[in-house]
Amino acid sequence: MADRPTLSVKPGKPARDPRRPRVRGGPARAAPASAAATPKPAPAAPAAAPVVVPERAARPARPKPAPAPPAADRPRARPPAKPFAKPAAPASGKPSGKQSFKPAFKAPPQPRTPADEGVRVNKLMTERGLASRREADDWIAAGWVRVDGAVAKLGQRAAPDAVLTIDERARQEQQHRVTVLLNKPMGWVSGQPEDGYEPAVALVTAANHWDGDRSGIRFHVGHLRHLAPAGRLDIDSTGLLVFTQDGRVARHLIGDETRVEKEYLVRVARVDGGPVQETDLGPLRHGLELDGVQLRPAQASWQNEQQLRIVLREGRKRQIRRMCALVGLQVLGLKRVRIGSVPLGPLPEGRWRYLREDERF
Repeated sequence: MADRPTLSVKPGKPARDPRRPRVRGGPARAAPASAAATPKPAPAAPAAAPVVVPERAARPARPKPAPAPPAADRPRARPPAKPFAKPAAPASGKPSGKQSFKPAFKAPPQPRTPADEGVRVNKLMTERGLASRREADDWIAAGWVRVDGAVAKLGQRAAPDAVLTIDERARQEQQHRVTVLLNKPMGWVSGQPEDGYEPAVALVTAANHWDGDRSGIRFHVGHLRHLAPAGRLDIDSTGLLVFTQDGRVARHLIGDETRVEKEYLVRVARVDGGPVQETDLGPLRHGLELDGVQLRPAQASWQNEQQLRIVLREGRKRQIRRMCALVGLQVLGLKRVRIGSVPLGPLPEGRWRYLREDERF
C-alpha cells in the first residue's frame, strides 16, 4: 500500500459567539513564550530634522476712510418712494387679478329718507303755539300727540304742513298750569341764586299770597312744580315779575320775536350834577346800540319831575341802566309797573297773586 502524504493542520481560532459584543481597546495579548525569551533590540530612532517655520508675511495696512464732505457738497438722501398707484378698475367694475384695492374716492352721501327730513314734532308744536318744548316732549311721551293720524314718537320729524292732533287730556292738564304775578322787592334775583342772593321764587308761599287775589285759585304745593321766571328783573330793581308753568306764556313773553311792551318808572339824575333836559330823552327813544346791536325804538317821557316813563319791546340784560349811562344819566331807582296789558296794580311789595282767566299779556 502506497504511502499517503501527511497533512499538517494548524489549529484554528475558536468560533466567536455572535451574541458577545466586540471589545475594543482591551488588554494586549500575551506574546508567545519563544518571543518573550529572546527580545529583539529596538531600532535606533533617526535624528530629528530641525523644523523651519516660514516667516509670516506682514498684513497690509487698511486704507483710512476719506473725510465726509461738507453739508453743502454732501449728496442728498434719496426721497422715499411714492406709494404704488392703484390701477383703475376695468369697465366691468371688477378689479383684474387676485389683488383687491380700496376705492380712491369716498362713497357719495346716502339720500335723505323722509324720516330725516322736516321739522321735529316738538319744535313744530312750539312754533304753532301749542305748547313749550318741555310740554311737547311730555305729551309725546304720553302718546297724546298724533301726526297725520299716527301716534308721534320722541324725536320724530314731520312736514311743516303736517296735521297735529292733541289729545283732550293734554288740554285739560294745560289748563291746570298756573301763572304767578309777584311784586319783587329789592335784593332778590329773578333766576338762579347768585352771590348769596336768594331767588325770588322763594317768596311764592302760602304765607305771602295776597289777600286781594280774585282769581279764585287756591294755593297748592303742586303749583310750585316747574314754576319758572318769564323774564328778568335786576337785583336792584323792583316791580312786576312773572312766574309760569305754561310754556306758551313763557314763549310769548321772552321769545326772540316777542313784541310785548314792558313799562318802567325810572328815577334818574345827570352824572355831571346838572338838570335832566328834554334833549337827553331823544337818544333813549331811538338810535342807541348795545353790544353792537341796534336797539328797537322805545318810548321815553316824563312821569313827574323826578321820574321817567320808559316802555321797551325787548329785554336785554340791564338794558335801561345801560341806555341811561350812554346819555350821561344815572339810574337811582327802577320799578316795572306793567307787562303787556297786565298792570302791577295795588299788589304790595313781596306779595303775589295768580293770573286771572280774563287777563292776557
